Amino acid sequence: MTVVLCDLDGVIWLGEAPIPGSAAAVAALRLAGHRVLFVTNFSYAPVGDTERKLERLGIAATGDVITSAQAAAHLVTSGERVMVCAGPGVVEAVEARGAEIVTGGRIDVVIIGFHRTFDYDVMTRASAAVRAGARLVGTNDDATYPTPDGPIPGGGAILASVAVASGVAPLVAGKPYQPIADLVLEVLGEELTAAGDVGGVMVGDRPSTDGEFARRLGFRYAHVRSGVTPPDTVIEPQPDLIGADLAEIVRQLDVAP
Repeated sequence: MTVVLCDLDGVIWLGEAPIPGSAAAVAALRLAGHRVLFVTNFSYAPVGDTERKLERLGIAATGDVITSAQAAAHLVTSGERVMVCAGPGVVEAVEARGAEIVTGGRIDVVIIGFHRTFDYDVMTRASAAVRAGARLVGTNDDATYPTPDGPIPGGGAILASVAVASGVAPLVAGKPYQPIADLVLEVLGEELTAAGDVGGVMVGDRPSTDGEFARRLGFRYAHVRSGVTPPDTVIEPQPDLIGADLAEIVRQLDVAP
C-alpha cells in the first residue's frame, strides 16, 4: 500500500472545472489498494462543501479531506477569542475547537486566509490586534490561487499585508509547514505505519508548497503541470515523478487509470 496525498486545485480541478482523467486516476489508485487523502491549502470552503464537490466529480471523499483551515484551527485552544479574516471553512474549524469568533475587544489570535472581502479596514483592525499581542496565524502563504483564467491573489498575499502592517512574522499552518504535517500524520495514524517501506507520495502543482511538504513528510514528490507552475519553471525541490496531470502520474506508479 502507498499513501497518496493529492492537492486539489491544479491536480483534481481548476476552479469549478475538473481536470480530465483525475477522477478515474483516483479510482485506479483506490482499486489497487492505495490510501488516498486530499490535502489542500484552500481554506475558504467548509470541509463538507469540498467533499461534496469531489463527490460531484465521482470521487467519494467523506473523511478524506484535510484543509489548511483545520490545521490553523489546531493552533487555537478552547475558549480563546479569535478574529477570523478568512472564509467559512476557517469559521467552522475554529468553532469546532471551542474557540469564540470575535471582531473586537480582547483578541488572542488573528487567523488570515483566502477570502474576497478583504479591505483596508480589515487590514487595519487585524494588524492592530496583532500589535496588541494577538498571535498571527496564516492558513497558508500561497501568493496565488489557480483558476481556469490564470492565477489570482491567494491567501498568502492577504497574510503578507497584515504581517507587514503589524511587523510580526506569522505562524503558517498549511503546506509545507509542520502544523498540517502533524494533522496528516494524526489522520493517517496506523495506516502510515502499515505502508512501511513503501512510504507515500505527495501529488501537487506547486513545488514551494507541495514539493517541500513531501520532503517534510519523507514522501516522494510527484509534480503535475496542470496547475500554477509555468512550463519553463525550474522545479525545486526536484520531483521524483513529473507528468502532465494526475492520470499520467498514476500511470508512472504502475496503476492504470
